[in-house]
Amino acid sequence: MAKPIPRTSNIMAQSSYTSVVLAQRPKALIVPGETFSIKENPMVGEMDLKDGQILIETLYLSLDPAMRGWLNDTRSYIPPVQIGEVMRGAVIGKVLASKSSKFTAGNYVTASPGWSEVAIVAEKEASLLEVPENGKVTDALGVLGMTGLTAYFGMLDIGQVKAGDFVVVSGAAGATGSVACQIAKLKGAKVLGLAGSDDKVQWLKDLGCDDALNYKNADFAKEFKEKTKDLIDVFFDNVGGEILELALSRAKAHSRFVMCGAISQYNSAKPVGPKNISMVIAMRIKLQGFIVFDYQSQYGAARTELTKWLTEGKIQRKETIVKGGLKSAERALMDLYNGINTGKLLVEVKAEDAESGVGSRL
Repeated sequence: MAKPIPRTSNIMAQSSYTSVVLAQRPKALIVPGETFSIKENPMVGEMDLKDGQILIETLYLSLDPAMRGWLNDTRSYIPPVQIGEVMRGAVIGKVLASKSSKFTAGNYVTASPGWSEVAIVAEKEASLLEVPENGKVTDALGVLGMTGLTAYFGMLDIGQVKAGDFVVVSGAAGATGSVACQIAKLKGAKVLGLAGSDDKVQWLKDLGCDDALNYKNADFAKEFKEKTKDLIDVFFDNVGGEILELALSRAKAHSRFVMCGAISQYNSAKPVGPKNISMVIAMRIKLQGFIVFDYQSQYGAARTELTKWLTEGKIQRKETIVKGGLKSAERALMDLYNGINTGKLLVEVKAEDAESGVGSRL
């Protein structure tokens, strides 16, 4: 990507702002400097707002595995990002100007204007950010945001987890997987987490997982078979590929497979599926995909329960925050698929001073 224009602390004093747009659809891996490009845009201000709109400055940008799928020009649950369009993404932002009765300048909000330093957002597309006791601002994009909600509905509604279940979670040290593990434990299940490093394995054990395995170990397949000798009741899958195949081979009759993601296949020019898919028939497995947007009407109740667990210390979380502004987003997204993150991955688009009360260390 091209280099952005140097910035001042007061973005409204600048003549332009930066956004990142899709320049070329990748056929496999995201290509640095080709997939995305930086675009400079004339600065906007209060005079550009219509009634019911707010102008926000982005502080944090959420990076999520699903983003790779949004770059493909294929039928999906959401239209693909178009060439020349600002890359899609959720943010935490600060209101700079408002023509909305619901927001005033200085408010902090969550919205999805994409990879842009500033954006005009309709009031119905923004939510006032509230920090609960024992919480921090960035939880709005993590445990209390889409990733936490995905874990909540996936484990409770699709997985139908109950006390005594043996639950296996792949991608367990990610933003969604780590919350899914903890929800299963809260419901009385025995949990085995799968992750990609020894440090992540230890963190999963610290979270309360009964056991955890590093899928990069040479003997992983053997270890997995040993650890699943009682067979799997619920498999919460974020990975797909070979790990899904292994899980199918260890599924209990009438088990529930929660198909949340397939990150191992997202960057592959020739994705592969499990060779033993017939196990779904033999073991009468309920294998179901889902999208968190399907549960929009239930977000409020779910956030209330997640907030309660967070406040009571029953759910823990980690964040990996990449500094350097929007210019760091492309590389950070590429690194996401290489497992750089433990917990939620965010880009700090603009650092706020400590007195503002907003930041990754709250």
